[in-house]
Amino acid sequence: MKKSCELCGTSIVADGRAYICSYECTYCESCNARLDECPNCAGDLQPRPTRTTGVSEISARLPQIIRRRIGTRRPGR
Repeated sequence: MKKSCELCGTSIVADGRAYICSYECTYCESCNARLDECPNCAGDLQPRPTRTTGVSEISARLPQIIRRRIGTRRPGR
């Protein structure tokens, strides 16, 4: 996730409010209020999703994810 607004350069924290298009062009709330569409690609701007887990939480779950994927493989693949 980008850490600053592409128009004004304002810093955006990872869990802060921001808006993105499908190409992940990123804008702060105040710039988004002035925009009808992404000025780079003319895409629709939507609220950026927030991350609910950090790297440590993801790495702690990794073995479970790997076991789940291996367990669901079809024979012969």
